[in-house]
Amino acid sequence: MKTNLPDKLYYSIGEVAKAFDVNASLIRYWEQEFPIIKPKKNKKGNRYFTPEDIKNLKIIYHLVKEKGYTLDGARVALTTNSKISETISLIDRLEFVKAELLKLKDSLVEKDSE
Repeated sequence: MKTNLPDKLYYSIGEVAKAFDVNASLIRYWEQEFPIIKPKKNKKGNRYFTPEDIKNLKIIYHLVKEKGYTLDGARVALTTNSKISETISLIDRLEFVKAELLKLKDSLVEKDSE
């Protein structure tokens, strides 16, 4: 799961929703359902997510959207599986390697056709 977020201290809910390709309302809902997501709020009530929140959202997204867990199942998996974040980071690295290999393959095909 590749999120195209720049390195920043805080991300708005709009940036987060766009990076995960979901509605902002889903991010707010997950915030209520999962206590590990704790965005900072300003006086107006705008949410600002930290990189730690983004990491936790990646885990939740992976469990719920990619693996098909229910919210209760995802909650249980987060509390019982201590290696879930390592698994997500491994998946991210493998997806990066796959993308690099595909770029290399495309560049080789272009050179062969010349």
